[in-house]
Amino acid sequence: MRNQRPFVIGVVIVLVGLVLLTKLFLIQVTDDSYIRKAERNAIQRIVDHPYRGLIYDRNNRLLVFNNPIFDLMVIPKEFAVRDTLQFCEFFNIPKETLIENLQAAKTYSWVKPSPLIRQISIEDFARIQDYLIDYRGVFVMSRAVRSYPQPSAANALGYIGEISAAQLEREGNSYYRQGDYVGLSGLEAYYEPELRGRKGVKYRMVNVRGVDKGPFKEGELDTLSIAGNNLQSTIDLDLQLYGEMLMAGKRGSVVAIEPKTGEILSIISAPSYDPNMLTGSRFGENYSKLNQDGNKPLFNRPIMAMYPPGSIFKIVQSLVGLQEGILSPNTTFSCNRSLVACHNHPSPVNLFGAIRNSCNPYYHQAFRMMINREVSSNTFRDTQIGLDKWRESVMKFGLGDRLGVDINGEKGGSIPSSQLYNRVYGDGRWKYSTIYSLSIGQGEMLVTPLQMANLAAIFANKGHYFIPHLIKAVDGDSTRIPEKFREKQYTGVDERHFDLIQDAMQEALSGTAARAIVRDIAIAGKTGTAQNPSGEDHSVFIAFAPKEDPQIAVAVYVENAGWGGRAAASTASLMIEKYLRGHITRPALEQYVLEGNFIY
Repeated sequence: MRNQRPFVIGVVIVLVGLVLLTKLFLIQVTDDSYIRKAERNAIQRIVDHPYRGLIYDRNNRLLVFNNPIFDLMVIPKEFAVRDTLQFCEFFNIPKETLIENLQAAKTYSWVKPSPLIRQISIEDFARIQDYLIDYRGVFVMSRAVRSYPQPSAANALGYIGEISAAQLEREGNSYYRQGDYVGLSGLEAYYEPELRGRKGVKYRMVNVRGVDKGPFKEGELDTLSIAGNNLQSTIDLDLQLYGEMLMAGKRGSVVAIEPKTGEILSIISAPSYDPNMLTGSRFGENYSKLNQDGNKPLFNRPIMAMYPPGSIFKIVQSLVGLQEGILSPNTTFSCNRSLVACHNHPSPVNLFGAIRNSCNPYYHQAFRMMINREVSSNTFRDTQIGLDKWRESVMKFGLGDRLGVDINGEKGGSIPSSQLYNRVYGDGRWKYSTIYSLSIGQGEMLVTPLQMANLAAIFANKGHYFIPHLIKAVDGDSTRIPEKFREKQYTGVDERHFDLIQDAMQEALSGTAARAIVRDIAIAGKTGTAQNPSGEDHSVFIAFAPKEDPQIAVAVYVENAGWGGRAAASTASLMIEKYLRGHITRPALEQYVLEGNFIY
């Protein structure tokens, strides 16, 4: 046995040697993974972020542009700092923030770059660039933040921000990475694929100290970034700025639409904010302030706020009644105030007079005829059938569901069905006396300001509309806007019924909205006073002009401002004159709106 021991040891040594030689052969000859790892240690992959597309108004005035900024990126595995306090002093970053950001980078990846200091301005970059060579594992990547020449249209334009982990998972593709910026609201979010462009990649050789030694393989693997598409919006900047001035210090909405196209000329949410607040390194701080503001400036009232339409809805009731043959121009009712309250006007009235004088009892009686058609001898069942049939007709006016505007977050309002009342009162336990408030646009009915502006466009177009939208062209090509915005949507009401409606709406200004009258501009409009159980009523007005060739349709909501003929009608009238004439001829009315003393 002793004589065999050296032999066994020799065999083991030979076998171990063969194994090591085989492994060495595999590593050096057949397996290139270690070569690739070595290359990765010597080569930096730098993403070249494209410039986002610019956004213009309908007259090609710049609304959104890009300002260059820089992110200081770190590769945790290579990062080394001898004097942390000196580093923090050079780069103007608190030590705690440095530690926090570095830990976040390590959590993401030890070998992939992550942002260490975000959104460094050009001025700060010029100050720190000489220090970069002294630190391994850091490099600068250029980006751009949004800037706004005018502090206007913030809720419509939206803002961009760093993509969240949830969004990254939801996207499910390879385009976005942690630290990328993405549209989070408004046009920035809706048209993100058009605006973002396409990333490029550069490969750079670096030495052990992280010093750039030039392009890898002479740049043959590099790809260029492609800037995003420019958007031409439908917004008229002058009209938008004027409307925002009128709504300063108030709560509410103004939406103006070009009836022939559905293009939104202005969309005002009051109160709002300067969009420049949500750019740059103070994004988080400013967003927190805006989000906690009790006036809710981030709340996009034109598409999110829902109110009862009030008397404006009487026009829809009139058209549904005419189309169904339940009403005619000569249908006459007395102003019976025992049914519902009303204001002083001649009685009885026909349909024209009911619109002109906004007669509540007229529509109480007309709505009963639409609902109770004696389809069933059971009055409860008859009311259910009539309500659901009426609801079908009303929803064709773009009510009760989202219109499909190109801003995320739109609400659809509510046109109640029999199912709603069955849930509340029980099947067969409610009838017309339960729902009569719907006759004058109150009760459980809710609409958005955008829907009301769209109604004004329908009345202007005599029965059809285009889905309201904020995009006019992509890179100068109007055919690249979504097809749905070029398709007519029909209400199912014959065009012939609108002549009476338009004439009555024009005459209504003399009855309930004298402040809205503009010399030499034929305006057709309708006031509304939407009841508010928690305070003063809301002032509501819709209109279009000129009556014979409508160029603008507008809806105004001024919260807690009382009667529609005051705040809302005055504001709408000024908006119409500003758009059609380019200037205002009634400075006293303008001052009245600016002062905002509507309740008296």
